[in-house]
Amino acid sequence: MNYAHTTEPTVDLKNYVLMRHFMTVALALGVYSLVHAQHLGSTPDYVKTLTSRWQGERFADGRPKVSDVAIESLRQCTLEQIWGYLNNRGYHNQVEKDWIILKPGEVLAGRVVTAQFMPMRPDLDSIVRAQGKAEGRSQKGGINIWPIDILTKGDVYVADGFGKVKDGTLIGSSLGNSIYAKTGNGVVFYGSIRDMQELKETKGFNAWVKGHDPSYIKDMIPTSINAPIRIGQVTVLPGDVVFANDYGVVFIPAHLVDDLVRDSEYVRLRDEFERYLLQQNKYPSGEIHGEWSDKIKNEFREWVKKYPKKLMLSPNDIETYLQKDHG
Repeated sequence: MNYAHTTEPTVDLKNYVLMRHFMTVALALGVYSLVHAQHLGSTPDYVKTLTSRWQGERFADGRPKVSDVAIESLRQCTLEQIWGYLNNRGYHNQVEKDWIILKPGEVLAGRVVTAQFMPMRPDLDSIVRAQGKAEGRSQKGGINIWPIDILTKGDVYVADGFGKVKDGTLIGSSLGNSIYAKTGNGVVFYGSIRDMQELKETKGFNAWVKGHDPSYIKDMIPTSINAPIRIGQVTVLPGDVVFANDYGVVFIPAHLVDDLVRDSEYVRLRDEFERYLLQQNKYPSGEIHGEWSDKIKNEFREWVKKYPKKLMLSPNDIETYLQKDHG
């Protein structure tokens, strides 16, 4: 009988070795996929997922294309009107206050492009720069220009600069002018800017910031573009619409903008029409401020037809409001 040991592994050992090999390959592929699936700039599909309640037209980057008419009408709103509308629909954390405003007395409204900055650390910085290069982002100048490069007309650049002021200046006068040339709008930064005096001379540009400083940006990394960010107490999504005035900044989910504007337009029209009637002295003030009679409603219908500005409200919208309006 031959008692010599064979060097051939058993079937169980073969299966074990094979299984370990498959697991190692699968793990490596999983890590590779995870790394290469991570984007500095969000994909259009991801932005569409974030804003899936929006049912209208979109930009190529996936952001909702809220109409220019709606945004222009939004400028006529008050912070309280917008807050009340959003609060009644479950959006309780949309307003951030206590800003330094470049040009007080002006109103800012537009479609949001988001960017998040973090404190610099060398290992992450090298990854961000490599990913930016892979995504075709500019390799000239500072990497803080990457969010600016994608801006389009009507956008508002909104950045989380983690409140950094000294060495946290996301833009100066040159980049501010570049932003205005691309968007016709301004910026909202939970961070700082430089060149306040020069930027004030750029007509049409405005900024809501947490500070300003003569220093240059230093030790900051852009870690996401067009992804969710935090601005103070507010979670902001790409494609939100921002409204900013002297009293605060509010971020409005895109899918609520049209109805919000119609609501505020009707309230504004009713107030304006009531002042018109009071000046005419045609009705007792109690009839004007209370529930309208059919006669006053008919007069309102004719008055709206001659209204000089373009409205979001359609004749059907007005009828709907009149039917449920009880003063």
